Amino acid sequence: MATESSSLVFQSNNPLISGIGRVLSRVSGFKEMARAYYFEVILSPYRCPGCGGRIKMVGVNECSCTCGKVFDPTISFQQSRCCGARLVRKTFHYACSKCHEVVPSRFLFDERLFDKAYFREMMQEARAREKRKREELKVFLAASKSDTLLLLEEPNLDDVPGLTDALNHFIGIQFDPCDFSSTSRFRMNDYRNHILSVLGIGARLFSDMPSLFENGRADRICRFVTLIFMQQDGEVSLTQYGDDVLVERMQSEAKCKG
Repeated sequence: MATESSSLVFQSNNPLISGIGRVLSRVSGFKEMARAYYFEVILSPYRCPGCGGRIKMVGVNECSCTCGKVFDPTISFQQSRCCGARLVRKTFHYACSKCHEVVPSRFLFDERLFDKAYFREMMQEARAREKRKREELKVFLAASKSDTLLLLEEPNLDDVPGLTDALNHFIGIQFDPCDFSSTSRFRMNDYRNHILSVLGIGARLFSDMPSLFENGRADRICRFVTLIFMQQDGEVSLTQYGDDVLVERMQSEAKCKG
């Protein structure tokens, strides 16, 4: 802030810098007078096509008369040198209506031609294209929506090639869907209570956790599945260490139930 204030003080006290503003102002004023004089001279031979009155410039290549008529003087008064034909207005320039050669306009001082109607039309077309794309995307997404999944029979893991092998590799043991049949003794709440009692307020490796039932293979699967759900509920944290998994009881859970 101090540096900025010092800079402003320096600029106000510097006669060269403070004088630039006055120079630019005088140049701008001179340019406006030159522009007004140029158009006064260039328009002096012409009269309003409607009433024959005097005309004046009111915009970029736009004339008006006291009768209210507004028109483009280049199209109304100027012809091409190549063919002696009337000019037509393009996007950024004028051209001969016969050979389409570019023709500079005498009724431009230092301005650039800007076709407002053209760009307005282009913007409208661009908005229309974007609207069509959004509508087409809505139709596409609606058509690609999946149908309602109705399970009329028990899911079979073998229906998805490689799913069983992927699950076996993930948990480190061979998985048998029969271990989760309706006749198994798997009750997740029993395993949850067992895991929490084993953990206490600390942590243990998955391989060190005692089994809840005699069937060690099925018991290990049941413990692992229960831990996955407990992790989702924020009760435990699972971290893989090589072929083993470290099971940690979350602090918030440990404080509430410890």
